[in-house]
Amino acid sequence: MDDAETIFEGICVIFCHFVCKVKKKNCIFAAITKKRYMRKVIGIGETILDIIFKNDQPIGAVPGGSVFNGLISLGRVGVNAAFISETGNDRVGQKIIRFLGDNHVDASCISVYPESKSPVSLAFLNEQNDAEYIFYKDHPHDRLDFNFPDIQPDDIVMFGSFYAVNPVIRPQVFAFLDFARSKGAILYYDVNFRSSHANEVMKVTPNILENLEFADVIRGSKEDFEVMFNKSDADSIYRSQISFYCKNFVYTRGAEPLELRAQGGVSKSYAIEKMETVSTIGAGDNFNAGFVYGLVKYGITREMLVNGVSEELWDQVIAEAQQFSANVCQSINNSVDLTFAAQKKQEMESRLKEMEEKI
Repeated sequence: MDDAETIFEGICVIFCHFVCKVKKKNCIFAAITKKRYMRKVIGIGETILDIIFKNDQPIGAVPGGSVFNGLISLGRVGVNAAFISETGNDRVGQKIIRFLGDNHVDASCISVYPESKSPVSLAFLNEQNDAEYIFYKDHPHDRLDFNFPDIQPDDIVMFGSFYAVNPVIRPQVFAFLDFARSKGAILYYDVNFRSSHANEVMKVTPNILENLEFADVIRGSKEDFEVMFNKSDADSIYRSQISFYCKNFVYTRGAEPLELRAQGGVSKSYAIEKMETVSTIGAGDNFNAGFVYGLVKYGITREMLVNGVSEELWDQVIAEAQQFSANVCQSINNSVDLTFAAQKKQEMESRLKEMEEKI
């Protein structure tokens, strides 16, 4: 009898251990599946209608905005994307909101103000197809009133440009970034501080430094850091302005090689492929989109960014960023084309399925 009870107890222990292992594996599987398939990218930034000129003649008008352009590309490639912004209740604003919906980007967090005029920019392409801008914006109506969207750990928040440091809406932007950080999101900051705001550097420096501290990844251009800190050397910028706040830094220099400095002592340069361009208006914005796409596609989490990402993974993420940027330079549109987007959507789905099967 004692032997039978002992055998029975042993079977029960083995059964319970098996059930617990299955449950644990299923929980891990469910968590990773949710993280990788339901992961959201939320952008916060300006909306604007870009009217594009070549040889002083208008050649097109497309909805735009720094973060906006990247979100449109991410929506097209199948990433779960949402956008936080503001616009007027006019034809331009209505066009912008329709454009977001048509490209699978959630526009429910856009504030529409009946008494405001939606902003417009004139983009003049030079002989190299780089743009010089004139902006027309109804600044007195900046207010940004929205409800925070749902954010889960390892969702990604994209923010940047003067919108992210504008004193008029800083309380709302700061509160949102603080909320996103508290929820465990990855914060991707594109500095994008242009010479048109050079006279405001001192006024907004505290906001810039707060953004650097919030960020898990910082992307900035040579022009940004020349305007803000009068520096152009990647290592000098990283040591003196970036690494104290954030360890992961991407420094772009137009046609010159881009520089990566990252947690764990990673220091790499990446060549820029020479190509004929139609317009470079969305090049940086879509570099950001491709980078964020890479984070999603390769399952890179905030914990990995904090502890250090392998060089191999960084190479893959940077390659995606460069491909997105190169594609958008082939047209006057501000986001990747639909053929490219379909290819990238398929690649991402295949990669996520492959990772899922390895669990």
